[in-house]
Amino acid sequence: MIIVLKQEAKTEDVARIEKTIEEKGLQVHVSKGENQTIMGLIGDTTKVDPESIEVDPAVEKVMHVSELYKLANRAFHPEDSVIDVGGVKIGGGHLAVIAGPCSVESKEQVIEIAKAAKAAGANLLRGGAFKPRTSPYAFQGMGSAGLDILVAAKEATGLPIVSELMDAEYLDEFIEKVDLIQIGARNMQNFDLLKKVGKATKKPILLKRGLSATFQEWIMSAEYIMASGNPNVILCERGVRTFESYTRNTLDLQAVPVIKELTHLPIIIDPSHAGGKWWLVNPMAKAAVAAGCDGLMIEVHNNPEKALCDGPQSLKPAKFEQLMKELKPIADAVGKEI
Repeated sequence: MIIVLKQEAKTEDVARIEKTIEEKGLQVHVSKGENQTIMGLIGDTTKVDPESIEVDPAVEKVMHVSELYKLANRAFHPEDSVIDVGGVKIGGGHLAVIAGPCSVESKEQVIEIAKAAKAAGANLLRGGAFKPRTSPYAFQGMGSAGLDILVAAKEATGLPIVSELMDAEYLDEFIEKVDLIQIGARNMQNFDLLKKVGKATKKPILLKRGLSATFQEWIMSAEYIMASGNPNVILCERGVRTFESYTRNTLDLQAVPVIKELTHLPIIIDPSHAGGKWWLVNPMAKAAVAAGCDGLMIEVHNNPEKALCDGPQSLKPAKFEQLMKELKPIADAVGKEI
C-alpha cells in the first residue's frame, strides 16, 4: 500500500501518519521527492483501512501495490536512486564506467591497467580476486592477496574498487577493502548470502542478473538485500542464456527500460560477459548507453592473449580508449555525464 501526500504536507504530518501506521505493526518507508512525499507500507496492510487514511487532510490518495517487491518498486520511490560509490555517483544523470581485468593476476598488471583505464575516462576499477568458474580445474583467483592488489591499485589511481563476493566468509574483508561489492550471476538467488550482505553493510551492492532469471526474480533478489537493511543496490544486466551458441550469452537491452519502468534502481550493462567476444563490446556498449543505462562494466586487459580468465572478451587499453571517445557524444545525446 502507498500513501501519497499532498504537496503542501508538512514534516509533522508525515510523523503523525507514520506513527499511526507503525502502531498497527507495519513498517513505513518514506520517500521525499522535490514535489511530493510518498509513504510505502510494508507488512499486513489488511490492518489498515484506506478510507481512514484518506480522510487525513495531508493525504492526496492511497494506492495498493500488486507487485511482490516493495522497496525496489518505483511506486515507492518515484525518483531515480543515485548511489554513491566511493565518491562516484551512479544513477540519475550520471554514467559510471567500470573497467579492469576479469581476474587479478599480479600487482604490476592491475596497476598498469588501472592507470590506462583511468586515463581513458573510467571512474571505477573492476578486478576478480575470487572467481566462480565452471570448471573446478580453472584458475579460481588469487583470493585475499588479489584484494590487496586492488587496494594498491586504488592507492595508485584513486579509482574505487569493484569485486565479486562469493562467500559470506569473506564479507568483513570485502566491507573493509571493496567499494562496490558484486554479487555474481550464479549467486543471484543465494538468498542467505543476499540477506547477510543486506544486514552487514550499507556499502553499495552490484547485483548481476542470473543466467536465466526473469525480471521479477532479479528484482526480488534486490528486494532481499533491501529488506535486510541495505537500500544501496545497483542492478547489472550481463546477458541471459538463450538457444544461441555463437555468443557467450544474449545481451537483453530491453532490461534497461523495463528496470527503469518497474524500479528506481540504477542499472549497469556488462557487454563483455554478454557477448564473450571483444569486437562485440564496442557496439553493445554504445547501444546500452543509447538505451539509457546508468553505467558500463567493461573488461580491459593489457595482454588478453595470455589472460588467465576471459581474454577473448577483453579490450586492450587502446581499444578501450577509443570506445570511451565514441561513447561521449552518445552519452551527451541522452543526457548522461561520464
